Amino acid sequence: MEEELLKRITVDPKVMTGKPVIKGTRITVDLILELLAAGMTPEEIAKDYNIGIEDVRAALLYAAKVLGREEVIIVKTST
Repeated sequence: MEEELLKRITVDPKVMTGKPVIKGTRITVDLILELLAAGMTPEEIAKDYNIGIEDVRAALLYAAKVLGREEVIIVKTST
């Protein structure tokens, strides 16, 4: 299931300067995340941007995978 969802996301340096987008569109993953954070539902996003609900889910999964690989380094500073 995850693999099928992730196939909906593409990265191409010629499209939106290489940002991850919904395949075949110029709709970026970060735009979908911002819209969700602003309170839009996946259904509203799908309708307004002419994409599928599965595309919205794919964007969320992609973001979760990217953040899951992120490494946090804590640097102590003197105060």
